[in-house]
Formats: sequence, C-alpha cells, structure tokens
Amino acid sequence: MKNKTNWHKDTISVRGGLKRSAFKETSEALFLNSGYVYDTAEEAAEAFSGDIDRFVYSRFGNPTVAMLEERLALMEGAEAALATGTGMASMFMSMAGMLSQGDRVVASRALFGACYSVIRDILPRWGIEVAFVDGTDLNQWTAALGKPAKIVFVETPSNPMLELVDIEAVTKLAHQAGALMVVDNVFGTQSGQSPLALGADVVMYSITKHHDGHGRVMGGALIGSEEIIRGDLLKFFRQTGPMISPFNAWVILKSMESMNLRVERKAENAVAVADFLSSHDAVDRIYYPHHSSHPQHELARRQMSHGGTILSFTIPGGRDEAFALLNQLELIDISNNLGDSKSLACHPASTTHEGIGPEGRDVMGIGENLIRLSLGLEHKDDLIGDLAHALGAL
Repeated sequence: MKNKTNWHKDTISVRGGLKRSAFKETSEALFLNSGYVYDTAEEAAEAFSGDIDRFVYSRFGNPTVAMLEERLALMEGAEAALATGTGMASMFMSMAGMLSQGDRVVASRALFGACYSVIRDILPRWGIEVAFVDGTDLNQWTAALGKPAKIVFVETPSNPMLELVDIEAVTKLAHQAGALMVVDNVFGTQSGQSPLALGADVVMYSITKHHDGHGRVMGGALIGSEEIIRGDLLKFFRQTGPMISPFNAWVILKSMESMNLRVERKAENAVAVADFLSSHDAVDRIYYPHHSSHPQHELARRQMSHGGTILSFTIPGGRDEAFALLNQLELIDISNNLGDSKSLACHPASTTHEGIGPEGRDVMGIGENLIRLSLGLEHKDDLIGDLAHALGAL
C-alpha cells in the first residue's frame, strides 16, 4: 500500500500527499508562516544553493501547499504540480513561463473569456504569434499545426458552449509541430477526464471550482511531468510570486476529500436536467456532452467518464427573455461562478464573455439567448421544478 500511484482516485483524494508533523495530527496541518529558520549559517547557504532540499520561503514552497500539490499530481497520475492563487494565474503562467518573443501559439477559439483575452490581446504585444482554430475541426488543426509552434492551448469541454477537442488527435499534431499540449480541464473535471493519459503535456485547473466546490477560496494549478513543471514553469513561479496562500491550500485539501462524490452527484443532476430541458417546448437547444443531442457525443463518451457538471441551453428570443428567465429562478442562484455545491445560472454574453466583444462572441456562437447552468448538490426534482417554473413564466 506504499505505492500511492496504484491507489484509486477516491483514496488519493483523501490521503494523497498527506504528511504529518511530529504531533501526528489526523487532519493535514496548516502552516501559515512566511519564512523558516536554520540551525546554522552553513545550512542556510546549502538550502539556497540547492545542496539540500528544504523549505526556505513560502513564496517558493510551504508544507501545506506541498501537500496540495502532491495530491493534485497523484489525482492526475502526474509527476508534479504547482498550485497558484487563481486559475487565471495558472493559465497565464502556462503561457508566460514557457514562451519567448517569436514563438507561436495555436489555440482553440472556444475559451473562457479571460483565457481568450490573454492569448488574443496580451501575447501579441510581446511578439508572440497567435492562431485560433475551430477546436472541433481536425482539418483546421492540421493546417494550423503544419508549421512549428511552441504551445497548443485548448479548453475541453469549452465554456460555455461545451464544445470538445479531440485531445489525443490534437496532441499528436501538436507534438509533430514541436509544441507542448496544454489542456484546461475545469469543465472536464479531475474525476471525469484525464488529458495526460490521452497524451497531453500540461493540465490546467481553476481549483476554485470543483476542488474547493463550496464558493469559499480561490486557487489554480498546473500539473504535468517533473521536467516541465520543475523546469521553466518553476523558475517563473518563484520569481513572479503567484503562490496560493497556505490557508486556501488547506481549505482545498479538505474539500478534495469529497470532490469525487460531489462531482459525480452534480453530473447525475446535469444528466437529469439535460433530459428535462431537451424535451421542453420553451427550450430551443441544449449543450451537454453526454446527451445524445450533442454533435460530439461519441467523442464525449470516449474521452470523458461522465459529462461534467455544466450545461448550457438556448431559449427563443434574446437578452430580455434570458434575463426574465434568470429573474424567475427561486432555487438556482444567478452567479458567474461554477463548480459550487449550490446550483448557479448565468448569462455568458453579459458576464463571463462580455469582455471579448460581440464579434468574439459571434465567432464562439455565444448568443444573447444562451444560459449556462452549473449544477450543484440539490435534489434533481427541485432543480427541475425551479427551471419548469421559470420557463413556464416566460
């Protein structure tokens, strides 16, 4: 039982990375200190030269954060992880920590608004070439990766249209072009999709979402091989300071103990809600990977063990009708967050993707009549009842 890599994810989520102090506490210990002391000046010098491995400053590493990083890596079947203060800190580090002037990035067009803006607006200012493709179209990937690239960045399923990228196929094309494959797996979840097993190099998370899952603290993570995570990414990490706070790391460590159970329940609710919405007269279309109506349903079944906790749907009309529906909800809260234990609904065009502008939203297919749902832990009948009431009031 010493080989933790053979443990099931349910076991890893509870015990992975656990290191007890001399006090032998049951729960993971919370170390809130910023610095560390040394018995001798020689020990301090050896710590900074790398001759001995120990904590020197909590911007570089912290015992509580280290437990979280090891648990995240074990859950992903990876060698190493870095935990950051937010998901966007991780996303930005995956770019800025590995790119140089003259490099090229190829990305799927369907991304979270802030991720899209980093690639579209910030990277070109640093002399980095950027190309966007329809992530569902392998022909476009083949054409875009017909010349060298440094990083391929995808989000699958995408926010908020739930489009899929064939991770295995695109990763092969990325490697042929000399690029590293980075996958935003927030919607796929750590329990539902394993990008590294499909060949990807780095997996990115906002661990604010399903890992904490209770709307309390923020965090992000990059997970991959020792060479990548402990190479350029670690150098960038230590010099620029995106470290997660030990308190937030401790909260997320405790939340991860129940993460698989919570995500599976939410995914079950998503399936039930998708079935209800797909047959409702006031709904034009639903978007959920494991629903038979999804255009990439076969890929979703092959790539994801469940369909995730998020679905989107459209209704007749535009922004006024979408707002009217949201305002009729009594149980489901209006919020731009997701992955929470409470079910949440939002209007992406005016919130999460407002900043990319009308043209950007049109390219992604995000209309004014689109609503995104993040399913929580409530009973499915109550969720369906709330949606039925709101739809019936339109």
